[in-house]
Amino acid sequence: MDLRDYIRIFRRNWILISAMTLFGLIAGGGGAVLSTPTYVSETQLFVAIQSSGSVQELQQGNTFGQARVQSYVKTVDSPVVLQPVIDTLGLGKTAEELARNVEATTDLNTVLINISVTDNSPVQAAATAEAIANSLIKVVDTLEKPKEGGTSPVNLSITMPATAPTEPSAPNTRLSLLVGLLTGLLTGAGAAVLRTTMDNRIRGEADLRNVTNAPLLGGISFDQDAAKKPLLTQAAPQSPRAESFRQLRTNLQFANVTGQAKSVLVTSSLPGEGKSTTATNLAIALSQAGQAVCLVDADLRRPMVNDYLGLDRNAGLTTALVGAADVNDLLQHWGDNDLYVLTSGQIPPNPSELLGSAEMKQLIVHLEQAFDTVIVDAPPLLPVTDAAVLSQNVGGVVVVVGSQKLRQQDLEKSIAALEMVGSNILGIVLNRLPVKGPDAYAYSYYSHEDNQITKSRDRKRKSAGREQLRNPGIDVGISGQDERSVSAFSAARTGSREL
Repeated sequence: MDLRDYIRIFRRNWILISAMTLFGLIAGGGGAVLSTPTYVSETQLFVAIQSSGSVQELQQGNTFGQARVQSYVKTVDSPVVLQPVIDTLGLGKTAEELARNVEATTDLNTVLINISVTDNSPVQAAATAEAIANSLIKVVDTLEKPKEGGTSPVNLSITMPATAPTEPSAPNTRLSLLVGLLTGLLTGAGAAVLRTTMDNRIRGEADLRNVTNAPLLGGISFDQDAAKKPLLTQAAPQSPRAESFRQLRTNLQFANVTGQAKSVLVTSSLPGEGKSTTATNLAIALSQAGQAVCLVDADLRRPMVNDYLGLDRNAGLTTALVGAADVNDLLQHWGDNDLYVLTSGQIPPNPSELLGSAEMKQLIVHLEQAFDTVIVDAPPLLPVTDAAVLSQNVGGVVVVVGSQKLRQQDLEKSIAALEMVGSNILGIVLNRLPVKGPDAYAYSYYSHEDNQITKSRDRKRKSAGREQLRNPGIDVGISGQDERSVSAFSAARTGSREL
């Protein structure tokens, strides 16, 4: 994965990463608040060798002292040193328990012994460190005293007395917060990478390219109102949803630049990806562009087109295939444009056989001769074979992919099924895309300049209207181009389609 992939993972999982980071920060702060404060008190001793004072004896004494210091450091946490401290201070601990809170160190090539004691009480820590230092002095004096009698040649003296610390050494709140923050951030980032690696659902174009190089004809953003208002005509003319289908219409025309695919089959891999709404709205968008369009509901298992358009499906495609009625009598005109709908008809017991029959092929050829474009809504590819069978009789296939719903292996199976029967895959439509985020598919269809032009035209129309009111004799009518558009629109509304 390159840097862009990691950025995409972060943008997709920013909530998870933020939550884990916040949890780590809270855990670090909570641990610091709930932890019992501990204090460290330190003392230092100097090891001196008694001599006459000559240079040679001083050098020998210094070498002897450095060699003995390591032994004295090891002696600090021994019971012979700690037990007198426990007895003197009345500590309710054993020598082994006290040794866990005592640390003795020395620097290389020095005769200094550093003793530090950790305790929950700063006063107790200082008293214990001082008592250990005094006990070590007595123990060394006893151990180094000659057997013949006399004084010990080694003398330990305290150079830095133990004092009660004013601030606890632990917990370090800032350090705890920083550790918690970094731990949470790394944990969240790791969880995001693992989640992305394990989750192979198609979320956007980047995931789509892992499966197929088929053209991406368009992306339809998720709209909460689409369930109640699924049709293109129910959305605002300049809404992102409406513009998405217009963009899909344009890209489909470019994908079919040769014009050989007059019939387009719209399918998906699984149910619920939005193929029926996409097919219906694509047919509406094409008819709004002035084309004569026939929408055929070939989903003979779960037909939905008639519900979306409010049409009767008792007589439709199956009626024509069994020869019970002529297709001319079964087409239903819908809307103000040149859009005709052939509903599914009665649901048959053998959909695959009907859709793969010679009658179905002849029907599509017949519709292609009468209409500019034929849009066929087919069943999903994976549950049944209807779409794969029917794809051989149409000019091209458009596969609708439900974002965050379909897995990559399912799309691979669908593409393989179409390629196996030699279908002409025109492209992919990503449906239910998020409005914002790394997988959003937005269009800059209404620029600032377009907005200014539109406002200028509106001002001219309003000005012309006011002028018409002031001077009824002045004709401020529409331009020749607008007049031709109105005439064409009127003809489209009043005309009828005959097969």
